[in-house]
Amino acid sequence: MKVGFVGLGAMGMPMALNLMDAGHTIRVFDLNELAVGQAVEKGAQRAASPREAADGVDVLVTMVPNDAVLKQVVSDERSGVLATLKGVHVSCSTVHPDTSRELAALHEAAGSGFVGAPIFARADGVAQRLASFCVGGKEAAVAMALPILEANSNGVFRFGEDPGAGNVVKLCGNYMIASAIESCSEALSLAEKSGLDRAAVMGMLNSTIFDCLIYKGYGERVARRSHTPGDPLVGPGFQLELGLKDVTLALDVAHKVQAPMPFASVLHDQFLAAAAKGRGKMDWSAIGLGVSEAAGVDISAASPAEEAEAEFLRHTSGPEWSNINQTALDLPHLIYGSPLLGAYGVGQS
Repeated sequence: MKVGFVGLGAMGMPMALNLMDAGHTIRVFDLNELAVGQAVEKGAQRAASPREAADGVDVLVTMVPNDAVLKQVVSDERSGVLATLKGVHVSCSTVHPDTSRELAALHEAAGSGFVGAPIFARADGVAQRLASFCVGGKEAAVAMALPILEANSNGVFRFGEDPGAGNVVKLCGNYMIASAIESCSEALSLAEKSGLDRAAVMGMLNSTIFDCLIYKGYGERVARRSHTPGDPLVGPGFQLELGLKDVTLALDVAHKVQAPMPFASVLHDQFLAAAAKGRGKMDWSAIGLGVSEAAGVDISAASPAEEAEAEFLRHTSGPEWSNINQTALDLPHLIYGSPLLGAYGVGQS
């Protein structure tokens, strides 16, 4: 297949490499020239814009950070893909379900297809083809998308023809992860204030009754207060500000469908408070610091927000970032502190 790819970030880069390994011809675009250069060295073709990336391809994959950037990639008057795409657009981003529905209608009017296929994975999992995709879209469009998704995954889960259905599933999943982070934080605060070693308590729990990926990974970060991207326990991480975005999206969908989510409101306030304290660039597990603070625990030895900010700036201050339109991309909210990320890149989204 001929594939266009927009967004060579922590997730997008291994996805694109997997597609090339599977024998697909890839044309890539990202504002980060360094990321594009790395993909070209591996055999990708370079595109000057999203529009050029979409021209003449069977499938266009986008892996971008939020609704605003996705809409810009699709419908920008000068560079949007609607003008050239005749195949199927596969959106793997975590966005509002209504955004996917809106874009599906625009694509249909323009003679192209759309599939909402948000991804569950860490970057290392993507590289090992262990991602899971939650898919919504018309039958013919999904059929075109399947070879692309299967080249990156160990599971493609279909949820009907509603193009926003997969986004609902993704918001459900991210809400559950955020809930696990908060519950670990509160439980370990209780243990610590009772005189116990919080790391030892988490070690017992996540090796017995909570022996699963989320509680092992995030439980360990919370227990050891390791929240800075680049830390061995964190890796690229998932930016706290993006966690706030996802919980906000979940609450908005819940309001529209009249599904009370009282704990989501608690989570929203926890993320908002953490962001207000300057922790927006830290991994989203850093909401645990606020739980400790509320319990009167001294967290001065924890990785400070300034360190996370410095890590972020260290990886986004080179010349390859000079051409980013910060107004259009709302840069502080979109990029993690990781050398793997492109300007359109996003980590575990």
